[in-house]
Amino acid sequence: MINTLSLAGPRGLARLPAWGWLTLQAAALWPHGRWAAARMADGSDDPLGLAALLMLALALLRLAPALVESPRPAWLAGSAALTVLATLALWWLPPLVAALLAAAAFSAALAAWLPVGVARLPLAGLALLALPLIASLQYYGGYPLRVLTAEFSSWVLQAAGLAAERSGAAMTVEGRLVIVDAPCSGVQLVWLGYFTACSAAAWGGLGDAALLRRLPLVAGVVLAGNVLRNTVLVALQTRPEPVSEALHQAIGVGVLAAVCMAVLWIITRSDDAANH
Repeated sequence: MINTLSLAGPRGLARLPAWGWLTLQAAALWPHGRWAAARMADGSDDPLGLAALLMLALALLRLAPALVESPRPAWLAGSAALTVLATLALWWLPPLVAALLAAAAFSAALAAWLPVGVARLPLAGLALLALPLIASLQYYGGYPLRVLTAEFSSWVLQAAGLAAERSGAAMTVEGRLVIVDAPCSGVQLVWLGYFTACSAAAWGGLGDAALLRRLPLVAGVVLAGNVLRNTVLVALQTRPEPVSEALHQAIGVGVLAAVCMAVLWIITRSDDAANH
């Protein structure tokens, strides 16, 4: 049988173990990592990606003894092609787009070395979430999420007997104008929800197909949590007394904890063929 590694490059490189190849792959993508680090360090984006990077590193350490000796050539070829595209994209596309291609390239390289039966999607999700995404998600998706949250919140308040009406990303409740601002868009909650899902799936061994089936439920839970948080805060703001910052933060933390627990339940429940 022909050793597939012998087709991959010079004799010395062919004898590298999986971690050696993955280290070389990460080195080839270093310009993207440097850009991501600089973006988080200068305050341009939220450093939440560091949590995803740490979780990915822990997952790789856990999987290291099980990595195969002979990688799958198709995944390596895909990784090489994506690495070239990510490098070329540095000159022609926004840095975040190039970094997305880089994350896909590393994920493909990792997939080449994973043993049969180990899910690839959770690890690829963590690689994606490790990028500085929050500011861009807020810019492109923040307003639609604010409108959606305001619309659903107005329905809930109407069902509770309050006079509520949405106009753009603002609401008029009991004659008071309440603006659903950027922090209430739920972008960070979306990130944390999918981070929880990918982390739990990677650690619990949930299969790719099962994770794909459950991701829409994760999205629903995140949206419901953000609507609940916004609805409670808006209802409190209709009172004569102002809402204290401590209460505002407590409600946010409580909803965040509830959403993460719900996502964990969705990912870890075993009522179907979760590992296939």
